[in-house]
Amino acid sequence: MFPQRRFLLSMLFLLPLAWSGALLASQDDASALVKRTSERMLSTLEARKTEIDRNPSLIYGMIENVVAPHFDFQRITQGAVGQYWRQASAQQQRALVDGFKQVLVRTYARSLLSYSGQEIRYLSVKPGSRPNMVVVPTEVREAGSTPIPVDYRMYDNGSGWKVYDVVINNASLVGNYRNSFANEVRQSGIDGLIAKLDEMNRDGRE
Repeated sequence: MFPQRRFLLSMLFLLPLAWSGALLASQDDASALVKRTSERMLSTLEARKTEIDRNPSLIYGMIENVVAPHFDFQRITQGAVGQYWRQASAQQQRALVDGFKQVLVRTYARSLLSYSGQEIRYLSVKPGSRPNMVVVPTEVREAGSTPIPVDYRMYDNGSGWKVYDVVINNASLVGNYRNSFANEVRQSGIDGLIAKLDEMNRDGRE
């Protein structure tokens, strides 16, 4: 066998192993990010519990600082709006992202305010549908109750891992909103959906 051919064949065997190791390390980074962010959020919540009890709105700033930077709200909104995203102008798209982000932050804030020491387990990372995507599975456990699976779908945009969907008890956050958003757009157009999001945020509803 020619040396060059032997070298090329050896590279063919080594490259998948090198890629596998890089991918595994990258997956571990995604899992570590989810765990680190969750633990930081909960420890901050505990440390400032007295302040938050007096003024619950403080939790929004905490979420903005600790959690929000790791979510791709534009991609989440685009997925939830679905086929109608392309019909929206750039200004409408910005309004949709801003409005939906507020809805999601408010929803997360309510779940945090009701947190009472449930255990969070971090399970083995699963590969996503593309090389730069993973699923980070977790379980929320409470004594006497069935564990609730919460999966974070994440992708690496070249500068770090971002969450683009959350699947709670096998229900996709993006998928659930897509149906209601589509109905709203069909009835009232893109501006109608923007107005609906504004209304939801004023009323403090999901």
